Amino acid sequence: MTFRKVMTTLAAASFVLGAANADEIKGRGASFPGPVYQAWTSEYYNATQNQVNYTPTGSGDGISSASKRMVDFGGSDSPLKSEILKKAKLYMFPTVIGSITLSYNIEGIKDGELKLSRAAISAIFSGKASFWDDEIIVKDNKNLKLPHEPITVAVRADESGTTYNFTYFLNQIDPSFKVSKQPAWKIAKLVAGKSNSGVSANIQQIKNSIGYIEYSYKIKLGLPAAQIENKEGQFITPTIQSFQDAAKYATWTPDNDFYAVIGDPAGATSYPIVAATFILLPEEKTDTNKKVTAFFDWVFAHGDKAAEELGYVPLPVSTKDQIKTYWETKKIK
Repeated sequence: MTFRKVMTTLAAASFVLGAANADEIKGRGASFPGPVYQAWTSEYYNATQNQVNYTPTGSGDGISSASKRMVDFGGSDSPLKSEILKKAKLYMFPTVIGSITLSYNIEGIKDGELKLSRAAISAIFSGKASFWDDEIIVKDNKNLKLPHEPITVAVRADESGTTYNFTYFLNQIDPSFKVSKQPAWKIAKLVAGKSNSGVSANIQQIKNSIGYIEYSYKIKLGLPAAQIENKEGQFITPTIQSFQDAAKYATWTPDNDFYAVIGDPAGATSYPIVAATFILLPEEKTDTNKKVTAFFDWVFAHGDKAAEELGYVPLPVSTKDQIKTYWETKKIK
């Protein structure tokens, strides 16, 4: 083959590669939906050959990256109010509902055996209960042999929507807790990790630890998780059914860009620490936004099974229809 033919072939190959990547879109942010987004992007590529890359860097980074136009879309578990969205020139809609577990590493205590009352959770995360055999914990666990060992609390090191939703739940228990993506914890033994995977790894590695992580990470790593007392006074195990029972109390409206915090819902069978996760889109990127909404339109039609298998709760059909109308109104579909 002559040099000219080689160069012609390479040029043609470059064009093909460029065409193949023409529909590639990039997002980053919330780690809470990381596992299901990974499944969805893989299935979408297999079905359409269109590439969507999502990096689970944390909600704080997702908001910042979308606001600075560093990515095609951002992910956040911390919803933004309409006035903030308007100032940043962003659109927002939810994609799926998940849950936060309190997972632990206590020798001899199996999955679901530990019961944590609202008072006990408040005491642990305020630092008032520093040993596992503290009376406030033992009260609901008289059948367990809790050790006289210091409690190591695993939290997020980064700005996190998971933290935002967990502190929202803490605030419902005790208003002295401030709702925050990155609070200043007042706990004697504290270990911080980046993203849900970092917190999960710390729980795995440190004996007598406890931390808050998204349910799919608990399932993937086989971590034990506590029964949590809900606002009706019932101890609820984290299960798909208890998440679904909680999710039905979510209220959405396109009028305020679907802003809603659904933690600590009503219902005797509701798991109390649930949260939605959201997508942020720059207003001016009309063409790119249409590619992003095409992906999520496909997800809403074909992604429920993958979500359920990973421990998430798909959005109701009525909410999906509201979102599609929202896209049409904003001319991003």
